[in-house]
Amino acid sequence: MKRNATAVWQGTGKEGTGHLTTQSNTLDHTQYSYTSRFEEGAGTNPEELIAAAHAGCFSMKLSFLIDAAGFKAEELKTKCTVTLENGAITNSHLQLEAKIDGISEDKFQELVSEAEKTCPISKSLNTNITSEATLN
Repeated sequence: MKRNATAVWQGTGKEGTGHLTTQSNTLDHTQYSYTSRFEEGAGTNPEELIAAAHAGCFSMKLSFLIDAAGFKAEELKTKCTVTLENGAITNSHLQLEAKIDGISEDKFQELVSEAEKTCPISKSLNTNITSEATLN
């Protein structure tokens, strides 16, 4: 399987602007710029997209692991916070709130740890990955 996205940038790093389009067109000429990346401007940025990818990948991997363990997740809500420092992503932190009937806390934490280590995005990131998980 291969997926793609296209970035178009025009101008200088600080004054220029760009847009991103994904193969699925979920992002379709979505604006990004210096201000959306390093300040609070409108648009997206690469770190936000990495956070979304990591949260989604982790949640799906965990769902597969929960199913394989004989349980069913009612809801997995994951927030991922990516830290950019000195030109590098230094941390990706996953915060999970889960609703899963009948699972013990120990089994839940075991599966969370496995998903954190084995989801494809975790395996592709060269950074510190941490998580905290709450079972509701």
